[in-house]
Amino acid sequence: MHRFELSRRDFMKLAALPLLPIQAQTADPWQGAAEILSRIKEPIFPDRDFDATRYNSINDAINACNQAGGGRVVVPAGARTVDPIRLRSRVNLHLSEGAVLKFTTDPKRYLPVVFTRWEGTELMNYAPFIYAFDEQDIAITGTGTLDGQASATQWWDWTRQAASARRRLMDFGANGTPVAERVFGEGSFLRPNFIQPYRCRNVLIEGVTIVNSPMWEVHPVLCTNVIVRRVLVNSHGPNNDGCNPESCRDVLIEGCSFDTGDDCIALKSGRNNDGRRVGVPVENVVVRDCTMKDGHGGVTIGSEISGGARNIFAERCRMDSPQLDRALRIKTNSVRGGVIERVFMRDVTVGEVREAIVAVDFNYEEGDAGSFTPVVRDIEVRNVTSRKSNYALLLRGYARTPVTNLRIRDCKFDNVARADVLENVKDIALTNVAINGMVLNQSITR
Repeated sequence: MHRFELSRRDFMKLAALPLLPIQAQTADPWQGAAEILSRIKEPIFPDRDFDATRYNSINDAINACNQAGGGRVVVPAGARTVDPIRLRSRVNLHLSEGAVLKFTTDPKRYLPVVFTRWEGTELMNYAPFIYAFDEQDIAITGTGTLDGQASATQWWDWTRQAASARRRLMDFGANGTPVAERVFGEGSFLRPNFIQPYRCRNVLIEGVTIVNSPMWEVHPVLCTNVIVRRVLVNSHGPNNDGCNPESCRDVLIEGCSFDTGDDCIALKSGRNNDGRRVGVPVENVVVRDCTMKDGHGGVTIGSEISGGARNIFAERCRMDSPQLDRALRIKTNSVRGGVIERVFMRDVTVGEVREAIVAVDFNYEEGDAGSFTPVVRDIEVRNVTSRKSNYALLLRGYARTPVTNLRIRDCKFDNVARADVLENVKDIALTNVAINGMVLNQSITR
């Protein structure tokens, strides 16, 4: 493995060298974000309300609303325990101020199994707490709270019992077993996700608070035209990612707050052979004006990224916590593979992160144990500041496929404890980058 680590003395040497020519960009890449935003539209619903308390269940109200041509199912203030919810086309599930939906902790209520994805592999498993399949024009809105009631003794403790089922699922994916035959559910201990629209179009999730999730909170899969806006996520259990668009296209995540037990936002596209079988990237994603507190990464790409990722834009976010590991994180390996390209971050303010501002890791989990070499290229980080981190850049590619064309511009990283680690990188340009007060203008090509 080729390792290149910059010491403090190296910083001084680089600062004294002339800036090498950098290939000019033909256009502002952020024009791509504007084009994405021009396509993303909120779903439109008929001006018709259905009072959820007038029906035997919220699902009955949703079905009535759908059959009437759509509208809004209104949940009034107050706490109530509910079974899993199935959203239908043209229905906006609206939680009024003070409304709290507490989802039952009885796993049997999440049966029969449904077509879903679990950590990047398709299967038949417990229904997500709020689920939609092949629907369009759906929403969850309002200022109420969705409480998964997960805890150390409910849902989260399943992590210790799921190893056998998890291995079996990975084998099914590797062998191409038909999804209808990948039946899990009772006895498998594979936790359901919280909100999962699957193969849906025109999705809006706005204003709600999500707490105590079994695992991934907002997990749209194979969806187009998705808006996640002003959602507050506070859940610190295992694998408690905040928002994980997977194999989705045209996604806007804005004004949200994430305080999580795993990645705040993680962009995904399927795992290993199953992700390659489906073969749909996550693409055209805009993240803006979000706040990230605790978590493994602020904006993360991977690790279930076998279908690839492209055209990712993140701007005007605030990230700050000693329990937040990284600001921009890319993680994959040669088992998962994937082409990750055109990733842009700008105008992000970082208070403190525990590890690095920008981290790329080709040795995540299985490491270099497969034949699907990942590609990471064309990344730009502009006008990002941080007050404290262990590293500024922590980049680990492979010699046969280095991390390529990374541009860091107009950034200021203070109180960086250790020198950058650049293992197997190529064509990296630092332009007006201050690290602990030393300004660097340098291109590294090799």
